Amino acid sequence: MPVSIIPFPDFDPVLVTIGPFAIRWYALAYIFGILLGWIYARAMIRDERNWGGPAPLKVEDFDDFILWLTLGIILGGRTGYVLFYNLPHFIEHPLEIVQVWNGGMSFHGGFLGCVVAVIGFAIMRKLPILSLGDLTCAVAPIGLLLGRLANFVNGELWGRFTDVPWAMVFPRGGPIPRHPSQLYEAGLEGLVLLIVLGLMVRAGALRRRGLILGAFSALYAVMRSFCEFFREPDQQLGFLWGGMTMGMVLSLPLFIGGVLLIAFALRRQPAYR
Repeated sequence: MPVSIIPFPDFDPVLVTIGPFAIRWYALAYIFGILLGWIYARAMIRDERNWGGPAPLKVEDFDDFILWLTLGIILGGRTGYVLFYNLPHFIEHPLEIVQVWNGGMSFHGGFLGCVVAVIGFAIMRKLPILSLGDLTCAVAPIGLLLGRLANFVNGELWGRFTDVPWAMVFPRGGPIPRHPSQLYEAGLEGLVLLIVLGLMVRAGALRRRGLILGAFSALYAVMRSFCEFFREPDQQLGFLWGGMTMGMVLSLPLFIGGVLLIAFALRRQPAYR
């Protein structure tokens, strides 16, 4: 059997414990992901070069939207995990649904939660729905990057068996060396996607409402599906039809919707010149 060349670091998922309360790296990933995304979004709103004129929303609008966004991420992410990944278990143990601190969040559920938050807030404030969606997706990879790094720190969502030189033996993944797939996802879904969308913003993509939203959806779906070839499927689900995983299945409609949004945005005249 191949020997893991890189030992898995001895991370403690709990950063600090204060009495009965524990501050976990995973929680900090969500907090700092939202905070840094908020700062980045405010900067994009203020820079009129991104929009070809004044932005269609104010910084104060996005400040108020952050609470909606946070609720969309948490409620949608947890609901998605319950419905898509482990519904039979939660039917038998319904009280565990609210125990978010024990883990179990779904990106695709969180994405749908954010969609609901964007639509609801935009209608309430009379803001362009697609522009708010574009702005939200432009900063979303920051949270994805930090979230996948937190998955790595927790030693969860590990990869499939491999003999590559950078394979790791995860504490809860058995004795065999595996792909550090969390790092692959952090790099692609987080860093690379953040850079690509950032370059699109600098090139004026925010002027075409829905373009960033569509690009985020399609590119994330492709990157996630690629990483699924290296990631161990969830134990309670295993492989689905034709060797697909749940992550691949859920990414398919996301990709289709993203491509349609891109086509829609490119066919329309820019909102600003």
